[in-house]
Amino acid sequence: MLKIGEFSKLSRISIRMLRHYDETGLLRPTEIDRFTGYRYYCEDQLPVAGRIAALKDMGFGVAAIGGILKHYDDPDAVDGFLRVKQAELSELLEQTQYRLRLLETAREKLRKDDDAMKYNVTLKTLPERYAACVRMTIPSYDHEGMLWEMLVRETAPLKLAADNPCYCCVTFLDGEYRESDVDVEASKTVKGSYPDTEHVRFRTLPPVTFASAVCKGSYSQIGAVNEVIAQWVRENGYVYDGHPFNIYHVSPHETSNPDEFVTEICYPVRRG
Repeated sequence: MLKIGEFSKLSRISIRMLRHYDETGLLRPTEIDRFTGYRYYCEDQLPVAGRIAALKDMGFGVAAIGGILKHYDDPDAVDGFLRVKQAELSELLEQTQYRLRLLETAREKLRKDDDAMKYNVTLKTLPERYAACVRMTIPSYDHEGMLWEMLVRETAPLKLAADNPCYCCVTFLDGEYRESDVDVEASKTVKGSYPDTEHVRFRTLPPVTFASAVCKGSYSQIGAVNEVIAQWVRENGYVYDGHPFNIYHVSPHETSNPDEFVTEICYPVRRG
């Protein structure tokens, strides 16, 4: 028999945690002296303690560890627990990496000169134009490529003639920011007349007046651009008047380097 201190050293689990495991039923002493309250463990409990420590290091809580230990003689069952935890940690890793990128972007902005952070807002009007359009619901905003892939694939046999200038836009048709199932329409202005395809519709788009600012670089700046446009709209007596859209002057279609992206963020407006 081993005293709790001896078992603690051999198992590399603190006495405090051993007492906690006893209270929760995860690892009970073999014997407790009813007069002194001293806890005693057996040497054959060391493998169980090792499993508990290993599962704890993997991120399992006490309740989950207890459930796994009940099935430890079934490798398939244990593998199922490990597989689920692995998926959870992979998702957490993605979220953490995303947050680290946001932090780095924020720190980079702080290091830059204030003038470099300015975005110039201008009031523009797009005239009436003829365009190939694809509207669909996509899983999230970063899946816009699905629309362009469909537009290119279905219009390839038509040999479209791009208008001059050619506007490649995505319009966001929901009345709010959505975390999933985003209703969007991609459009590319063209010259000539073409028959509709299964998903692509050719139509004349009405003129639109909008406040816009050009964002050079990664899409992580769009939030800051939105703030500048919102301030401009408020200070200049305008109100929003339609669905916002982006004009992609240099997009992932032209370059894989986010630093080279050129995106115009546009909000239709009218005088208030």
